[in-house]
Amino acid sequence: MIGLLLALIYIAFISLGLPDSLLGSAWPVMQAEMGAPLYFAGIISMIIAGGTIVSSLLSDRLTRKMGTGLVTAVSVALTAAALFGFSVSSSVWMLCLFAIPYGIGGGAVDAALNNYVALHHTARHMSWLHCFWGVGASVSPYIMGHYLTNGLGWNSGYRAISLIQIGLTALLFFSLPLWRKRANGPSGGGQDGAPALKLPQILRVKGVRYVLPAFFCYCAIEMTAGLWASSYLVIERGIGAETAARYASFFYLGITFGRFLCGFFADKLGDYTMIRAGTAVMLTGMAAVWLPVGADFVCLYGLVVTGFGCAPIYPAIIHATPSNFGADKSQAIIGVQMASAYVGSTFAPPLFGLLADYAGLGLYPLFLLVFAILMLAMTEMLKKTVSARTA
Repeated sequence: MIGLLLALIYIAFISLGLPDSLLGSAWPVMQAEMGAPLYFAGIISMIIAGGTIVSSLLSDRLTRKMGTGLVTAVSVALTAAALFGFSVSSSVWMLCLFAIPYGIGGGAVDAALNNYVALHHTARHMSWLHCFWGVGASVSPYIMGHYLTNGLGWNSGYRAISLIQIGLTALLFFSLPLWRKRANGPSGGGQDGAPALKLPQILRVKGVRYVLPAFFCYCAIEMTAGLWASSYLVIERGIGAETAARYASFFYLGITFGRFLCGFFADKLGDYTMIRAGTAVMLTGMAAVWLPVGADFVCLYGLVVTGFGCAPIYPAIIHATPSNFGADKSQAIIGVQMASAYVGSTFAPPLFGLLADYAGLGLYPLFLLVFAILMLAMTEMLKKTVSARTA
């Protein structure tokens, strides 16, 4: 039973990744068909992010009331409905409308599943869980590309992903008895009926003021590095556009494959060792990207190494949450961590774009280094705070 439920969670995380890269891969065609301004993709993305942040903050209350299984099923159903809505949209305003449930469906399920795995499973499963998210995020552009290449339109691509999500929704609803048997209570939430923590209460928990900036910084690094990699390589380093695009995708491949490999070592090394090791590798990669050497391979391989270093950090910080703050507070704190992460991934890339307009794209590796050093400082302060509390 436990193995079947864990397999279902892995599948759910693939489904979480599926919608995340659809807009970027389809927008050039969508924008031309709808006559929308190029920048409007950013507005749609921010609406989605806003919904995700709100539902992440509400995840503790929802999970305590409904249980992890039902929150997961309802959230995936919302995402499926939103994707189908995208597939029938004929204007950007319709896209904005459906972007609301699109975002709301992502935040609560992300926080609920992360907390469930952190409470009930080992660090290796957390690492592999996020590897499976990368699989979903990598597969969806190929699905969209298939429909666009064969002249079937972006609408068909969105509809195909929505049908996959609808199938998963049905599977999740049928599996609700498994969640109830596995959890500590009849609701499937495992929260023992305790009242949900409010945001001011969460922020007063010792160590939270360090973990939230750490999440913000990590997602700022991952999203900025991925979004601006090609532009930096082409404009600042004079590397060909095709090579730049390929190595920008290798950055994400480094994260996904890195999480698969890290799963074999995570239990043995522990969460904080994985965070420190990943940060050290990431800093090495950033230094290689920054080095003003003539050999292009140093910068290109440095980008891949940066992605590989990113791999263990996010899963390890999440998995450490119950031991850092207590199982009774972990759902509430993971929800706020997710919200902080989404804020970082939403606002850091455009912030870099504004800075690059004034200082140039050469700022790219230094921008990443600043966030990496700040993240390391925050995780070390978190470790010190937790150690002092448990001493």
